[in-house]
Amino acid sequence: MISFNPFRTLGLANTRFIKPELYLQHRDLLQQADWVLFPEYWQVNALVYGLGCRIFPSMASYVIGHNKIEMTRAFEAVAPAYTPFTLIAANTDTEAERIWQSMDLPFVVKLPKSSMGEGVWRVENRADFNRYRELTDTLYAQEYLPIDRDIRVVVVGRQVVTAYWRQQSEQGFYNNVARGGIVDHSPVPYQAVQLALQVAACLEVNHAGFDIAMVGDHPYLLEFNRLFGNAGIPGGGATLTQAIADCLAADAVRPKARKAVVITPEAI
Repeated sequence: MISFNPFRTLGLANTRFIKPELYLQHRDLLQQADWVLFPEYWQVNALVYGLGCRIFPSMASYVIGHNKIEMTRAFEAVAPAYTPFTLIAANTDTEAERIWQSMDLPFVVKLPKSSMGEGVWRVENRADFNRYRELTDTLYAQEYLPIDRDIRVVVVGRQVVTAYWRQQSEQGFYNNVARGGIVDHSPVPYQAVQLALQVAACLEVNHAGFDIAMVGDHPYLLEFNRLFGNAGIPGGGATLTQAIADCLAADAVRPKARKAVVITPEAI
C-alpha cells in the first residue's frame, strides 16, 4: 500500500509513504499498489481517473465531504426527514432577501468549505446576516436546532468505531472539540448510530465523523468530516488504524480499478 499521510496510517503493515507533491515520480508503484491511502484532495482525480488507483477513503468520502453544499444535497436525497431545513442560493440581493424572509430567527449560516467549527455562525439579526454575506459567494442558511450538545459517530468501512456526545463549549453554540466542546462518553441514542451507518452505506462514505443532533427522539444530520480528530476515540490512533485495516481487508476482494494508459506522442 502507498500512503500520502503517515500520521493517519501509522501502524499499517506493508505501507510505504510518498510525499504528495512527488506522486508522479512514482507512477509504477502507485499502479501496482493494492491501495493508495489518504491522498490530498487535489490528487484524487489524477490517481483514480488518470492512474487507475484504488483509494481510501472512498471517492464519495472525498467528493461529498469536500463541500457542505454538496453534502447537504446528498443528505436531502437519501435522508430528507433527517436533514435540517436548509436554503442554498447565490449571494445576490434577491436571493438574500428570499432567504431572510424564509428563515425563522435565529438561524445558522455556513461557509461551504470549513471544518472544526470554523465558518459557522448563528444569525440573530439582519446585521449578522449582512456580515456573513460579505464572506461568501454562495449563501447557506439552515434552521437552528435547540440543542446544547451533539453526537459524533465515527464510521470506518461499515462499522461504527465509536459514538459519543460533544457538549457545548463555554463560549456557547459550538460543540466541536477544537472549539472547546467537551467529550462525554455517556450512551448515545440508537437512532443516531443507525442513521450514520445507513447514510454512510447509501452514499458509499467509508471514513467519516458524522455530527448528529438529537431533538427529542429525532436525529438530524448536521455534516460529516472525512478527516476527523481522534481526541474522543477510546484507544485513539491505534483504534482507528485497526478499523482501517479491517475495512481494507474486507474490501480486498473487490477488483482494482482499470489499468492506467499513458498517451505517448507516437499514439497521436
